[in-house]
Amino acid sequence: MGKYLLKKILISIMTIFVILLIMFLLLQFMPGSPFNDDKLSPEQIEMMRQKYGLDQPVIIRFFRYVANMFKGDLGVSYSISANTPITTLIARRFPVTMEIGLVSLCIGTFAGVVLGLLSAFFRSRVMNVIYSVLTLIGIAVPSYLLAMFLSYCLGFRANLLPMLYDVRDPFTTSIMPVAALSFMVMAIIGQFTKAEAMDVMNSDYVLLARCQGLKNSTIMVKYILRNSLIPVITMVGNLLVGLLTGSLVIEQMFSIPGIGTLLTQAISSNDYNVVLGLCFLYSGMYITVRLVLDILYCFADPRVRLGGTKS
Repeated sequence: MGKYLLKKILISIMTIFVILLIMFLLLQFMPGSPFNDDKLSPEQIEMMRQKYGLDQPVIIRFFRYVANMFKGDLGVSYSISANTPITTLIARRFPVTMEIGLVSLCIGTFAGVVLGLLSAFFRSRVMNVIYSVLTLIGIAVPSYLLAMFLSYCLGFRANLLPMLYDVRDPFTTSIMPVAALSFMVMAIIGQFTKAEAMDVMNSDYVLLARCQGLKNSTIMVKYILRNSLIPVITMVGNLLVGLLTGSLVIEQMFSIPGIGTLLTQAISSNDYNVVLGLCFLYSGMYITVRLVLDILYCFADPRVRLGGTKS
């Protein structure tokens, strides 16, 4: 098991390294400069490049940047907030993104589990229609289109909810963004839960429980729910990272001061350090979640520890 865990950790570190290298090289070939200001003379721009070490060869800057990054120093912003540490910018905005992402995940997961279990357990025509319509909308309609629809109907036409995020009223102004994001989560978790629940319901131990005369509620909670949720945990971990990294458009639509908005500003102003810092954060979150899931598999499935087919 020790070799397995060491292998996964080394692969995770190398993956982050490769992602940083690719992003760093892509940013170097992007047109423009973080010092695009008509008021600056060529001499002043060259002085700024020397100040931030941008006059050094690419390979030297990359390894210097990686070394500083693993020390927790992501550098400073060039243009968005000049000389402000990237960690400070992220610390200001990340809690907002995390809050909206976690709330969306919790609501969507709970609704999806309930929807999937009810659809698998009660196979009525009405329940199947409700399940099919909700999951189809959640899967087929992008979150930003659903957000536009909610914003138009509930914000513009009905004037029931504010259309822009306000830090002074985070609860009310987060309703529409959370609804748009959680609907997609509900659809994915609902489909996954129903498929797993159907497999569990057709298992021998559930059939034996029915033959023993156990109540449907007991079978649902003790057998179907418990065994169906084990694989769903894997999907929840991936969805959490997806919500934190994929809510960029939603943040723009509702003017949410999160890391998605920060990334958009950094790209438009060629603030390389901020872009790389956020890419490092996104990659680190995703790879960490995958590493934790691999470790959980290692303890849950003996075949993994023994070098079986799963990896």
